[in-house]
Amino acid sequence: MLTINMMSQAESVAGQGVGSAYRELVNLLTKYYPDQLDIRYNEFQPADITHFHTINFPYYLAALNWRRRGVKVGYVHFLPHTLDGSIKLASPVQWGFKHYLLNFYRAMDHLVVVNPVFKDELVKRYGFDADKITYIPNFVAKSSFYKMSEPHRLAARQENGLAADDFVILGVGQIQKRKGIDDFIQLALDHPDIKFVWAGGFSFGKITDGYETYKAVYDNPPANLTFAGIVDRDKMNALYNMADIFLLPSYNELFPMAILESFSAQTPVMLRDLDLYHAIIEDDYIPAVDREDMDKWLIEFKENPKRLEVYVDKAIAASNFYSEDRIAGLWLDFYQGLVADKEK
Repeated sequence: MLTINMMSQAESVAGQGVGSAYRELVNLLTKYYPDQLDIRYNEFQPADITHFHTINFPYYLAALNWRRRGVKVGYVHFLPHTLDGSIKLASPVQWGFKHYLLNFYRAMDHLVVVNPVFKDELVKRYGFDADKITYIPNFVAKSSFYKMSEPHRLAARQENGLAADDFVILGVGQIQKRKGIDDFIQLALDHPDIKFVWAGGFSFGKITDGYETYKAVYDNPPANLTFAGIVDRDKMNALYNMADIFLLPSYNELFPMAILESFSAQTPVMLRDLDLYHAIIEDDYIPAVDREDMDKWLIEFKENPKRLEVYVDKAIAASNFYSEDRIAGLWLDFYQGLVADKEK
């Protein structure tokens, strides 16, 4: 049995995809491999593999000085340039944090990325060794995110102040510039006949890039735009189900958990058509180049809702591809391979 020590503070701040990804992974491994993997949490003790999910400074010191740590694995949830538009710090502090992030990754024996595009970024932009980077995609459990019955879907709408015949657009994520929240707000202003709901808040507080501007809209939104705030994860399935379209207008991402959650709930997904999506979910979503494109799609689907049925089918297919069974096997093979290589 392999000992895997999970080092994480991902759930200490609500409303982050990192926390969702961490919880899904530990639940998966404990469910599938109780006799093969001994999962431990935040123990500064010897282990076959120490898996760092977050970049807390005590973890960095442990990675540098801990002699019996086994193989050190770093989970790459973001890169230095993806922080732009998320948090806003004084320039020297921002530069220092980005430098620290790269040093943390370099202290690892191996890195895991959730998108193959970011493996290329690490190699070409930051000089990491490609042989020490593995791509393993995110996933979500179908027991948590699934298609609800029509009565339950309508009940979810009623609980959120929506009518049965409303055309509903859902956005999910922290309220920050990088997430494309400006376009989401403008779309709501441009389409008063469509209901928009954004689930997420200010997880980084006042250091969120554009905080004052977004907080003003958050406190006084257009009549057809609802900010639901940070929603407990066990209540998110109802939000995906009540929506006609899940829209994520982000300018840069890794592999958002919200996309997989929407797929699993069989809700059509519309995304800003970023290159990184082409490598993982090409043809599974409604592609929009910019806000004008999103605008056209919304008009089209509101007038012809049956056209969304093809994207329901695509959501189902994508959800099946990123299944628990397949991803669980990838993680077991990965861990076993690392230990075998170290023993050699």
